Amino acid sequence: MPIVLALALLSASRADACTNVIITAGASADGSCMVSYAADSHWLFGELYFRPAANHKAGSTLAIREWDTNRPLGKIAQVPHTFQTVGNMNEHQLIIGETTWGGREEQMNEDGIMDYGSLIYITLQRATTAREAIQTIVDLANEYGYPSEGETFSIADTKEAWIMDLVGKGKEKGIVWVARRIPDGYICAHANQARITRFPQNDPENCLFAPDVVSFAREQGWYSGSDEDFSFREAYCPLDFGTVRGCDARVWSAFNILCDGVFTFEHDGIESSRPSGEWLEYAMGYDLAGEMPLFVKPLRKITMKNVADVMRDHFEGTPMDMTVDVGAGGNALPYRWRPMEFQWDGKTYVNERAIATQQTGFWFVAQARGWLPDEAGALLWFGCDDAATSYLTPVYVNTKKVPDCLREGNGDLLHYSATSQFWMCNRVANACYKMYNHMAPVAREAADRFELDQQDNAVPALDARLSKLLQKGRVRKARKLLTKFTVSTAQKQFKDWVKLEELLLVKFIDGNVKAQDEKGAFRHTEYSDGIPDGLTQPGYTDRWKAAVARDNGDILEVK
Repeated sequence: MPIVLALALLSASRADACTNVIITAGASADGSCMVSYAADSHWLFGELYFRPAANHKAGSTLAIREWDTNRPLGKIAQVPHTFQTVGNMNEHQLIIGETTWGGREEQMNEDGIMDYGSLIYITLQRATTAREAIQTIVDLANEYGYPSEGETFSIADTKEAWIMDLVGKGKEKGIVWVARRIPDGYICAHANQARITRFPQNDPENCLFAPDVVSFAREQGWYSGSDEDFSFREAYCPLDFGTVRGCDARVWSAFNILCDGVFTFEHDGIESSRPSGEWLEYAMGYDLAGEMPLFVKPLRKITMKNVADVMRDHFEGTPMDMTVDVGAGGNALPYRWRPMEFQWDGKTYVNERAIATQQTGFWFVAQARGWLPDEAGALLWFGCDDAATSYLTPVYVNTKKVPDCLREGNGDLLHYSATSQFWMCNRVANACYKMYNHMAPVAREAADRFELDQQDNAVPALDARLSKLLQKGRVRKARKLLTKFTVSTAQKQFKDWVKLEELLLVKFIDGNVKAQDEKGAFRHTEYSDGIPDGLTQPGYTDRWKAAVARDNGDILEVK
């Protein structure tokens, strides 16, 4: 059967592909449930969506526009009250992320109103828990129709974390779907490939699904076996080389990093531990029968910073490492511009797609922190553009306003804004791309320093102050304080990133590297502070030199 947006071998390695990592409370260092999300699209601008709580008159309607294109889709009935949302989290600590995986072409419902983006942001306005969110998504899609492709949702609250696969039913309104609760102490991830295969059909505490999820596949001729052997992925999103190499490889890499090379998982009620390398052939698309676990248990507790750093991965240290082949150029650039594949001499080759990518619009790590009241517990670490050279700033979801550098309407993809975090992070990233192995570490060090200080010092200190205020019932004072922190922290870090871009220009201009002292000042000559001392030209990587010598050595060799 044809696949939506069929892209030859890389059918699900979409140019706008995304990545999610889900951490249960029992697997996290501080007891929070976490969801990370990189919204990777060449057509998506990085800004922080802000919708204050509101009351609505009886009979009110809500206009729906497709998230990807802003195309009007129709109207739906509005509810009496909607909750405040900031980005992909709401005031009650509910988090929703997604990745798109296409599906069979005939499952698209062109007449539907509730596209996948609208499902996310409207559900956040209406639900308070993960289970409520699952039911809200199902109700909205079934009532109004679903015009998008197959999706996997990350859904988490303070107590539970779920993964949900869903796809439309073609001309028939509604969706087929299955949702599984991630066991506490475990983690999960998904990246543009349906992840749920066989699932328990008599365990409503841990698995929910559409009543016709199996029968619909049978009716379409996509499945003929028993209910017990039914695999959602195999019926609705069959594997091929591209869906694994371009998508599940990112899941493997996230698991590999967070689990320190050992996958601990349950099978038939028995917990086993095996080296992650046993699934490497699968991750590379060579052994499609080597099914990877849906949930794995890390050997250590995971912090927000651990998750953030996973979102910066380029397969370093694996056979898919994007920094070491000749495609990385002379400065170990871990990116390959699109398209996702290329042909040469009668063969087709892959341009690797890692978790970190150049076309990210925005990315985040959201924390639902159940030991704090909702007013303080809902925390969204938010960033723009390429995760590897950008930073996450802490945003309390009960803020009264968002920072100007992240405000909706402050620039777009066709209009530059000097006060936009998205544009400034792009300036830093695109500067680093020219001498990546020398420049990117400077940006990464700055991001690490900021994020660690916020995680270990600034946020805990504010949490303590907020807790005392909320215990005394001083909600307005607490919201004023967290708003001031959210805005001032983001704006200060934005200004620091402006200075970073200036530093990168001065320090690395024209392929030179200027030396700095221990305080960060540029070293200069004895006679002038405007003339650099210690300037070097580092040249290119050895791998690149060898490749150039092989390619054109007869002409370039000094004789």
